[in-house]
Amino acid sequence: MLNEIAEEAEDGMQKTIERTQAEYKRLRTGKATSALLDGIRVNAYGSLMPLNQLATVAVPEARLITIQPWDKTMMKEVEKAILASELGLTPSNDGSLIRLSVPQLTEERRRDLVRVVKKMAEESRVGLRSIRRESNDLLKVTEKSGDISVDQMHDGLSRVQELTDSYVKRIDALTEAKESEIMEI
Repeated sequence: MLNEIAEEAEDGMQKTIERTQAEYKRLRTGKATSALLDGIRVNAYGSLMPLNQLATVAVPEARLITIQPWDKTMMKEVEKAILASELGLTPSNDGSLIRLSVPQLTEERRRDLVRVVKKMAEESRVGLRSIRRESNDLLKVTEKSGDISVDQMHDGLSRVQELTDSYVKRIDALTEAKESEIMEI
């Protein structure tokens, strides 16, 4: 029973880490990366499809992303989807290739992005603490029902706390790395 609760907590915490990493990848840091386009959905053939299922996305230079739709009739739809996204990038179309130039970030914008990263990190920490609270509540209920002893409950509580501490440290490390990437000129 204790192992199941701890494994469930760890699984939830791992998902929180993965979600945080995915959010960090989507932040525009002044460097071109195909991950910037991961959240873009294009209206294609009557449904919304991920951009990477409609085109080849490449990063030939540090500040340039190229998109080559497999179906040339989708060029306008791809451009609309990029403009509608919150990336703040303007596509340039030459008929067969769409280019996205990623501009250099200003110092003020870098500081704003660092604040955004810190806010995301705090939301992730809150998520981890929420998982800890749910696991602790479950341990206490299990102890009250007589399925585990008081000592086992305390062992479970300390195990969940150790998990929480280790995952908070991982969030802190991810955040520190992302902040240094943003502030790097």
